Amino acid sequence: MSTVPSSTEGSAPDALPGRRRAGLRTTLVALLVVTVAVVCLALGLLTHASLSNQLDAELDAQLQRAADRAVGREQLQDAGPTEAPDPHGPPSGEGPDSGEFELTARGERGGGSGGTLDSAVWRDQDGEVRELPAADLRELEGVMAEAERAGAAPVSLSLGTYRVVVRPVDQGAVVVTGLPTDSLRSTLLRLDLTLLAAGAAALAVTGIGGSLIIRRTLRPLEGVADLASDVARTPLGSGTVSIDGRVPVEHSTPGTEVGDVGRALNLLLDNVEEAIEVRQRSEDGMRRFIADASHELRTPLTAIRGYTEMLRLTEDLGERGQQSVDRLEVQSARMTSLVEDLLLLTRLDDRAPQVQDEVDLGEIALEAVMDARAAAQDHPVDVRVPDEPVVVLGDPRQLSQVVANLLSNARKHTPEGTEIAVKLRSQEGRAELTVLDAGPGIDPALVPEVFSRFTRADRARSGAEGTTGLGLSIVRAIAEAHHGTIDLSSSPGRTVFTVSLPLAGG
Repeated sequence: MSTVPSSTEGSAPDALPGRRRAGLRTTLVALLVVTVAVVCLALGLLTHASLSNQLDAELDAQLQRAADRAVGREQLQDAGPTEAPDPHGPPSGEGPDSGEFELTARGERGGGSGGTLDSAVWRDQDGEVRELPAADLRELEGVMAEAERAGAAPVSLSLGTYRVVVRPVDQGAVVVTGLPTDSLRSTLLRLDLTLLAAGAAALAVTGIGGSLIIRRTLRPLEGVADLASDVARTPLGSGTVSIDGRVPVEHSTPGTEVGDVGRALNLLLDNVEEAIEVRQRSEDGMRRFIADASHELRTPLTAIRGYTEMLRLTEDLGERGQQSVDRLEVQSARMTSLVEDLLLLTRLDDRAPQVQDEVDLGEIALEAVMDARAAAQDHPVDVRVPDEPVVVLGDPRQLSQVVANLLSNARKHTPEGTEIAVKLRSQEGRAELTVLDAGPGIDPALVPEVFSRFTRADRARSGAEGTTGLGLSIVRAIAEAHHGTIDLSSSPGRTVFTVSLPLAGG
């Protein structure tokens, strides 16, 4: 038993949040790649720092050995011939004795200013001893104080970046020894590039391999989700429903996450199917009871109406007796109408074969309006139908009842003088029949239940005539039996029922 959809009903399964969340597979791959990236970054930083410290220590050791040799040469030179060395020549005759690009300079300690250098030479890659340019000499003098204080200091020369140390010789003389650091930095740069390339390759392998592995691992879970989606799309509201799909045994064995989910879904589907079977048996029993009771009631009701007519014709009744007979006749007619409505609903619920005649809805609408005008002259009824026939396939008696019930509903639940309009049109292969009234409208709280059985709108729309509450449910059942729909739109001063049916041959 369905109700009129409200603004929120029926939309929850398809509703999407403002920002769609990433899927589990994407999230897992992203987390895996991020984890590998963090590990690669940590390993790279650790390797870079370790190798840098190692190379710096080796360079300092080489520099100290070179400085010791330079000091030793200077002391030997001082103990040898007394001729003063050329102030513009090498400080120790041959100059640096080992290593390409090794630098040696000689000068005087100058107190807080660091000192001055007389000359400086370096050995090129061919073993030739060359004099250092004057600009580089000034750079060396600028770092002498720092080198003495810290034990070693970096300096940028035209030859490149050097690391230098200052050693005293005697009587204020000092020797400055330096070794290039460019090869060290080049080694570290090659290491960084290698680590970067290896990290990128590791991330690519992790992303591709992880995606394939996670996709394969989650494939059973995707099957479970597909099964759940198929069941969610299955109409379970009425009728006999069989849920045949189940998660395979290999994916529903407890012990793994997918197995636990699959087993839980299978148990849920079993419970749902059992509940549907119980509901269906209950509905079938109720329908049989209503059908049997209605059939049984038709005979006594017919007898009551016959005896009532016989009393009216054969007995001399007083005024009170005549009123009682009239009321008895009205109530028996109302009971007979209720029984007939219940029988019709039972047949429609059982999906009994329908008559499939070609019916002109325009003709039915005109006849129903003529009957409504004759039955309720206090409600003006306007009708608008196309000049050409609007033909549908169906049972003419049931389709006539649709229009009659809608007009009766508008007449019974609106005050006297309320205008009612019936409009018929055809568009896009469907016929649309609209019944509109200018009454006070339907209480929004009642709208979702208005097509349910035994729903009375007296509390929402004033009317003096009692109803059984089956009229609109019959309209909906007939419309659905003819592959159509009925919609309701209500606001104060405008209530519209719209019946949509497929056109014949559409």
